[in-house]
Amino acid sequence: MPEELNDLLLKNDKKILFVGIGNLLKRDDGAGAYISSGIMKKAGRDVLTVGVSLENYIGKINNLDPDILVLIDCVEMGAAPGTCRLMSVDKTDDLTFNTHNISLRRISEFFTMPVYLLGIQPENIDFGENLTYLVKQQADKIISDINLQ
Repeated sequence: MPEELNDLLLKNDKKILFVGIGNLLKRDDGAGAYISSGIMKKAGRDVLTVGVSLENYIGKINNLDPDILVLIDCVEMGAAPGTCRLMSVDKTDDLTFNTHNISLRRISEFFTMPVYLLGIQPENIDFGENLTYLVKQQADKIISDINLQ
């Protein structure tokens, strides 16, 4: 797990909303949705899986009123498959998102809270139902680490 994510999870006075994004029918593109489906809700932490339509959940996210929003998505970062990074959405200009009609940076303008991206480097985004081995291994580790906090 990225150290920055661990630091966010240690902020017990902040309500964090994890939002999983991605297409489960395009292999590793579904990593964000896969991760969010495994995160357990608890005090100070909520989770939402939006699939490929984040823009349809803007109102719901704002109504949940988190202190911190963490979007989880497959991102082309030019890194090894399964590489995971947490970054401010403001820093995502040069990254590629595979299934969005609108950029995450643009969507983040609809939120008043700080918005972060937990990006997972895909190996394969062709049609198919399963995550590749390295991406699934990292996704399962992220789920476990978040749930242990």
